[in-house]
Order: sequence, then structure tokens, then C-alpha cells
Amino acid sequence: MPKKIKKRVYLDYGILIPYLFLSVLGIIMVYSASSTHLASKGLNPADYAIKQALFFIVGIIAILFIYKLKTDVFKSYKLIKFSVAIMILILLLTKFTPLGVHGGGADGWISIAGITIQPVEFLKIVQIWYLAYVFSSRQDSIQTDLKGVIKMPFLVVGGMILSVLIQPDTGGAVILILLAFIMFLASGINYYYTILGIGIGTIASIGLIQFIAVFGEKLFPARLQYVYQRFRTFSDPFVDSLGDGHQMVNSYYAMKNGGWFGLGIGNSIQKKGFLTAAHTDFMFSIVIEELGIILAIGILGVLMFMILRIFLVGIKSKNSFNSMLCIGIAGLLLIQTFVNVGGITGIIPLTGVTFPFLSQGGSSLITLSVGVGLALNISADERKMRYTQQLEESRRLQEEAEKQKEKEAQDDLYEGYRDLN
Repeated sequence: MPKKIKKRVYLDYGILIPYLFLSVLGIIMVYSASSTHLASKGLNPADYAIKQALFFIVGIIAILFIYKLKTDVFKSYKLIKFSVAIMILILLLTKFTPLGVHGGGADGWISIAGITIQPVEFLKIVQIWYLAYVFSSRQDSIQTDLKGVIKMPFLVVGGMILSVLIQPDTGGAVILILLAFIMFLASGINYYYTILGIGIGTIASIGLIQFIAVFGEKLFPARLQYVYQRFRTFSDPFVDSLGDGHQMVNSYYAMKNGGWFGLGIGNSIQKKGFLTAAHTDFMFSIVIEELGIILAIGILGVLMFMILRIFLVGIKSKNSFNSMLCIGIAGLLLIQTFVNVGGITGIIPLTGVTFPFLSQGGSSLITLSVGVGLALNISADERKMRYTQQLEESRRLQEEAEKQKEKEAQDDLYEGYRDLN
């Protein structure tokens, strides 16, 4: 039995293989969804796909780097506080300095040295990291002093959400709120609060959607009217099919065109100028149009398998920090998938959230890659811990068996000596 086993032996392929499959498929689909649009502008048809491939390589490097680190590195509160402060500062610079880049109704991007990033994507993983540390370090008091436990996290997370709302980026803020909600429910609080929180959250969400759809035009300022329009048209986009409902209507057409078996990769009709965000927000509509409903469900199945695998690692973890971190990462993937698919199918209003791994976007892909790297590291750590425990138990049993044999041998020797006398 080797004294030291290399960490790659503990690699969780149930997480890694779905990540690789979805990321590579994403590069292919980004090319398919964007090539016609780029060619019509006289640009390189593969431009977005090449960038997505480069971001994928960066993501792989990030995973390798994170995987080699010890999990104790991520438990440094000073490093966590520094990361939170830096992210909020970057978001403020995005909003209030010329470094900010406006697009989609928000100042959600920042350009540094010619590289444009979307800070809210990185803030998602920082929020998960922060809450995992805070809740895991207060497990002893969370049942008896819930108010004291959540007071500081509530203020810090509130600051994060506020820094996103002022962009204004409602989609990003919604993701952060839902993430905080999931991690709070998984923090070890009394299950009565969990049931109550889910009930109130569901009712409040439905009520808020309906309230905004009816009264939003009067409540929202001019710059936020695009938010109201999304709520107004999500229930029936055909009311304004040439205006605010244009994207939703063409998303429906794309899914209808695809049917069960799809038109084939590269044969989408709606990407040819009808869906302007075909390679980003509406990527999954193009996936259905080109690959069909059956394969699209299969892709969702691969993603759900990956999410459940990360959830399972978190649930089985004996370390509360590792557990909370994995639950947060799986929650992020689940929320982002639901919000995107729910938006393009009309279940919920559009929020401008991309589909994980498939949609074009470097910041999103790198952030999710970091999350996958953390999950792989934790999974390997847990597997190594279980293997070590099994090895120690095996050695203990072996030692007991040897002692028993020695005792039996001594007893036999004694019996033989007694018989001779």
C-alpha cells in the first residue's frame, strides 16, 4: 500500500466530465449562434467562439490551480474580507468611473487594460465563499442566537446586492438574493424557519411579479423602465411582438422550429437577425432549435447530474465549511439554469441571465470554472479523508487480528505445556 497517493487519484469525474462536455459544447454552439451575425458585419465568424475557447482554457488553468491548493487556504477570513471589499470597490468603479461600460440597460461591465469583465459574475462566487465561512464558523450558536449570527452577514450581503442594484443589474441582484436565501436555509437553522422561508419566499415572489406587471410603469424611473417592460410582456409577449415582446416571441419560434429532433447544428433560422441575443441570453432557445427538444433535455440532464453530484459532495461532507461551499456552488448553477430556462420559456420574467457553460461570456465561464475547481478540491479532500479513515480502520483490525493470533498461540502453548505436566 503506497504511503502517499497523488491527489489526482481522488479526482471526481462525475463533476469534471459534465463540465468538460458542456464547456466544449458551449464553444460549438457559440460559433453556431453567432457566426451569421458576425459575418453580416464583415467580422470573423469564429470571433466569439475563439474568445469562448480562450476563456475555457483560462477556466481549466483556474481549476488546476485551485485543485492543487489545500482546502484550509480558503478558510482565511482576512482573504475573504479582502475579496468582498475588492469586489464592491470594482462594482462602484464600474458605476461611477469612465472604466464602466454601459450595455443592456446597465453599467455592468468594466474595461481594464482592454479586457472587459462583468464583476457581478465574480461577486457570486465571493458571496458563496463569504457565507460558507460565516455560517460554518457559527454552527454552535446558530440554533440559539439566530439573530446574532445573521446580523453581520445580512449587512455585508445587503451591501453586495446594493452595489449590483445601482448598476442597475436586476438579474444579478436576483441571483445574489436567491443564493443568500439557499445558503441561509442550509446553514443549520431550525427546519421550521426553512419551511416558513420557502412558503413566504414563494408567495412573495409571485405577488411581486404580479405587482410590478400591473403598477411598475408608475413606480419605476425612466432608466428602469426596461425592467418593467420585461415583467409586462412575460405573460403575453405577443401583445407587443414587434417591440418589447420581440425577443420572447422569437424565442418561442426558435423552440417551435426545433421540434423534437432539431434543424441541425448551424441551421437555426432565428439566429439570423431575429434573436439579437442568440449567443448569450437565448442560447438555450438556439440549442432547442438546432438540436431538438430531446437532445436539449439530455443536455439539461447532464447539467442536473453535475449539480446533484456537487450537492451530494456537500451533503456528505463532514466539514461544515466544505459542505456550505458545495451547496452554494450547486445552488448557483441551479438558480442560473432555472432563471434562464424559466425566462426563455415564459415561466418567469426575463432577467438577462445566461445559461451555464453554453452561453457566450468569459466572466461567467471563468466564475463557474472556479466553482467547479472548488467543488473538485473539496470532493478530493473528502475522498482522501474517507480513504485515510478506512486505511486506519483496516490497520486497527489487522493489529487486533494479529494480537488475537498471538493470544491464541500463547493459549495453545500453555495448554500444551499443561498437558505435558
